[in-house]
Amino acid sequence: QVQLVESGGGSVQTGGSLRLSCAASGRTYSKWCMGWFHQAPGKDHELVARIDRAGTTWYRDSVKDRFTISKDNAKNTLYLQMNSLKSEDTAMYYCAADNIYCGTGFAYWGQGTQVTVS
Repeated sequence: QVQLVESGGGSVQTGGSLRLSCAASGRTYSKWCMGWFHQAPGKDHELVARIDRAGTTWYRDSVKDRFTISKDNAKNTLYLQMNSLKSEDTAMYYCAADNIYCGTGFAYWGQGTQVTVS
């Protein structure tokens, strides 16, 4: 059974940093596509960053040069380092994984962790 558990969210001042973690269990995720989404109040989920099985990364324009996605295959853990945080980064952040496709749709999701920037 695929299980994704996010942690590391919280409240931070503008310009601050947070590191989100996603502990994945139930599978070996080294060859999976994994990503981070966010959802602000009243808005749809948006893909923030993803990393494919080759380690190639993609970021949405609004977070480029501020966020870094990485994966520790030995620990089955996905990370999102968020620097220079802005108020518009305030959202629920979700970890997602897929073992077939690596696009904007993911089959498996975590429960989310809240990030508030003020």
